Amino acid sequence: MANIMIADDSAAIRLVLKDILSIGKHTISAEATNGEEAVDLFFQTNPDLLLLDLAMPKKDGLTVLKEIMERNSQAKIVLITASDDQKIINQCMEIGAIGYISKPFDFNNVLNKIKDAL
Repeated sequence: MANIMIADDSAAIRLVLKDILSIGKHTISAEATNGEEAVDLFFQTNPDLLLLDLAMPKKDGLTVLKEIMERNSQAKIVLITASDDQKIINQCMEIGAIGYISKPFDFNNVLNKIKDAL
């Protein structure tokens, strides 16, 4: 199916997402534990889709989104958030994010968002 990168500082969240993605027959191109890694690994691995946590150390998701979109306006990025702060979500959507997934995850919702994004 698709090569997907996960950027989330929580090992537990990354594990849950990897399990969901493997059931959906997707492969993991990379895993980032902070915003700086996310930007670097995105351009090293060129994934079909990036699942990007908004709250991460070193660089937050909004900063990561801006940096990636400035260099690759065709990047497909879906946000991961525990917050339903519509102001930040809307700002991210204006910058170029193509959707968001709320924590805690619903298995079918995650796979449907990925399908829609791709």
